[in-house]
Amino acid sequence: MRIGVLGTGNMADALATHWARAGHEVVIGGRDLAKAERLASRIGDGAKPAGLRAAAEFGQVVLAALPFAVVTDAVRQLRTDLAGKVLLDCTNPLSEDFQLLTEGGLSGAQQIAAAAPGAHVVKAFNICHEDVWRMRPPVFDGRPLAVPICGDDEEALARVRELVRDAGCEPLNGGGLDRAGLVEATAGLFIALWVRERADAQAIAPPLAYAAGPSREQSADGEAAHG
Repeated sequence: MRIGVLGTGNMADALATHWARAGHEVVIGGRDLAKAERLASRIGDGAKPAGLRAAAEFGQVVLAALPFAVVTDAVRQLRTDLAGKVLLDCTNPLSEDFQLLTEGGLSGAQQIAAAAPGAHVVKAFNICHEDVWRMRPPVFDGRPLAVPICGDDEEALARVRELVRDAGCEPLNGGGLDRAGLVEATAGLFIALWVRERADAQAIAPPLAYAAGPSREQSADGEAAHG
């Protein structure tokens, strides 16, 4: 697969490294070509540097890994080059205190889709810290990290599911792009719990077997244990 990367920061580094190692052709597109050259050299495995437009032109899948404050304008300028392609959005529209910057309006992913109406936007890879994505692979207690993905085009979703697996993770169907705002809000909640409260965000959800409440057998077992 040909992958163009818009950005030279930590997320571009973490994800593109997995994909280059998996054998994909990767072009790192930077606003600063010198930074793109340094990152491509660090990634290795055939990764090449370029400007943003060249990376957008190259990729069958284009990763939008620019800061949220600039990503929409950048995508708008590249909308012709992105037409018909998978545009993978890993950004988070969050303030410094983890509040959504999109409250009451379009999600960040929907804003990106509006800026490049010919692209097939997919939301993924936005919940965890970049160093988690650097892990080879991100597996915890024997369970691979799950990545919710949201999008409306099945071919685009299939490509992103492949890239999720190439990063050592498991894709989860998060629904259409209209649900991307829920994934962005989840990131805001989880990041605030992890960073500000130093809390285990996983502890807020019961195991899958209890997701709809305990079964009668589980309730009976619990009552017996406390009897």
